[in-house]
Amino acid sequence: MEYLETECNGTTSMVQKVTYNWNTITNEFLEAVKGLQLGELLHDELFGLFEAMSAIEMMDPKMDAGMLCNRGNKKAKSFEQAVADQSLKLNCFTNKELINIIDTTLACIVSWLEGHSLAQTVFTNLYLHKPYIIEDRTLKAFSLAVYKLLEIIKEFIHKAVVYEEEDFQPMHYGYHLNPDISEQRMIGMLREVEEDLHKKSRNKVQNVNQDADDSVALYARIKFVRVFYQALTLLLQRKEDQQPVITDCQRLFVTASDMLFVMQKTLQPDTHQSNILEHSQILGFEPLINQRLLPPTFPRYTKIKPKREALLYFEDMIERLKTICKIHGVTSFHQALDFFIEFSKGSPCLLSRSALQLLYLGSHSMILASNPNVLKELLKDAAKSFISPPALMAKAIVSNQQAKMYVDTFFSHCTRPFANLLQLCGHNRARQRDKLAHLLEEFTGLQDEAERVDAYLHNISVNSTWSRPHLACFGTWILYHTLRIMIMYLLAGFELELYSVHEFYYIYWYLYEFLYGWLVSALTRADSFLVEQELIGELQKSKGNKKIKTKYKKKPRPYNRDILFYQALQNMCGGYYKALIGFRMDQKLTMPHPQFDNEQVRYKHRFAPFQSLLTPPPVQYFEFRDMTSPTRCTQQSIDSIYLYIAGCKHFHQARQLLETVQPVDSEVMDLIKICKTNFVVLKLLAGGHKKESTTPPKFDFSKHRHFPIIKLL
Repeated sequence: MEYLETECNGTTSMVQKVTYNWNTITNEFLEAVKGLQLGELLHDELFGLFEAMSAIEMMDPKMDAGMLCNRGNKKAKSFEQAVADQSLKLNCFTNKELINIIDTTLACIVSWLEGHSLAQTVFTNLYLHKPYIIEDRTLKAFSLAVYKLLEIIKEFIHKAVVYEEEDFQPMHYGYHLNPDISEQRMIGMLREVEEDLHKKSRNKVQNVNQDADDSVALYARIKFVRVFYQALTLLLQRKEDQQPVITDCQRLFVTASDMLFVMQKTLQPDTHQSNILEHSQILGFEPLINQRLLPPTFPRYTKIKPKREALLYFEDMIERLKTICKIHGVTSFHQALDFFIEFSKGSPCLLSRSALQLLYLGSHSMILASNPNVLKELLKDAAKSFISPPALMAKAIVSNQQAKMYVDTFFSHCTRPFANLLQLCGHNRARQRDKLAHLLEEFTGLQDEAERVDAYLHNISVNSTWSRPHLACFGTWILYHTLRIMIMYLLAGFELELYSVHEFYYIYWYLYEFLYGWLVSALTRADSFLVEQELIGELQKSKGNKKIKTKYKKKPRPYNRDILFYQALQNMCGGYYKALIGFRMDQKLTMPHPQFDNEQVRYKHRFAPFQSLLTPPPVQYFEFRDMTSPTRCTQQSIDSIYLYIAGCKHFHQARQLLETVQPVDSEVMDLIKICKTNFVVLKLLAGGHKKESTTPPKFDFSKHRHFPIIKLL
């Protein structure tokens, strides 16, 4: 600390001068981090994860926006500046140049759909800044078509409302995405360009050089843009019961697939390293042109997809759009829900997820606010087809106005949770898990209301002429969907790799002991109700016409396949649970350090969303420990060999059940293979294979996202 003399208004005073002694600690830091393994972090009271995520590495182009702007001596030119110095031409393009511009623009559109901003992707193309000034007909038509595509894609996404901040950036940074051109005129312009290119490709004189082949390649790209835009327009404008429109969409998607095949065959190799900093060599692209438009936050590092990967992305998108057209033929709510869940398993792109929402539900807010009766009637039919409640059959409830009011009110309250369940399937897989936890809170209220309505209707049915008592029908229906949500929530943790291996055993235990068992029980109950209702209907018909002798045949159970499938999954979970307990007893699992481990906290965290449910009642941690503790196994003389043998039996039983499931799909075949492999592995362990080895087993999820193959290393 130093002191300086200062004079002010004739008085002298001593002022402290602070001095800093800076020391370089780079070498000490590098020496210290040598003790950390890959992926480990050093935590300090004054520097935790929040500070680490907020830190900016100066002079790093990915984090320091100033470096990105000032890198090199090249100055970003606007459209007008580039045209003025003749570095950007407006006419006399070669076919190769046009193909390169189109393919790079399509790659930018894909990058935009993957969550990057328009300013850093699509609008790095200078030709899109002033499309009407372009003199070349082909490039002008394509540039205007890009605007129309961006507009319609944004409309899909905004109406469906199934995107999060990591999926899509809605800002367009001042660019007007709705050009002064109608849909019909846009399609007409593209058709005119197609015809010109088609004539050029058929001109035999041009076959001396490569122009004919390039014309075919350019023709395929323009036609792809046209049919893709047409199909999206038809899907967005589709009204109720317009099967011809769906047929036209499917035909257009098939044509788009054909054009993509030609585009892939005629693709020019990338001349850059597929990121935004290096595609400025392509005619018309200036990656830094919109850098000043970005908000004053840490910029997201934008990497443009390679052209080949972009075309594969479009190919997958077209296939998914063809798949979602099948929802038009689905009338049952349960079938639609299964369709949504199955479609979501493939992690589809945002556009196809949004299109599916609009095709079935329309605008989510519209269906709930303006016309909720549509969904209410769908749910009534769903409950009727699921368990045949006497209150909904024939004219049973018409005579009692109060009972009718209770039932209508119950289904009115069901509309929002079930609409949220359908909409939830449109979000990305990580967000789905968060939303499933919140949805369980809504289903808790439905469970309570279903029980009260069931109790009231049961009292009426006992004292009336109903065909059979109303026994917990609505409660069973709500329970079935609640259990499916709980199972989806737990299984999503495997898919998102949230669980450590030492946590697997209580996840599989919960599925084995409770959730799948309850689900099979609910389906068996509904199955019995449906069969009983069918027999009652046949008896009533035979009484009405005494001359007809009815022959009763044993009919297939409606839910036989689902019951067998879920019983197989229950057995698989039992096999994993017992194998994992055996691994723990043999000390073959890597466990956390006792100082940093609290299994009760982890258990409560994993099953926290289940705590508010009435049915099934949540299993508390002390109950779980009483049923699964190693001490209990020791008291009952249960060793690891016994557990491996028990696991073998579970996988063998699961395989036998899966082999009886009809029809057989790819998932069933994969599960059968997993059961066979795990059976062999556990049988080897039971026979003493690698008894002394402490190497942890590997759980391979490559075959199935939720049920791994156990591998011994």
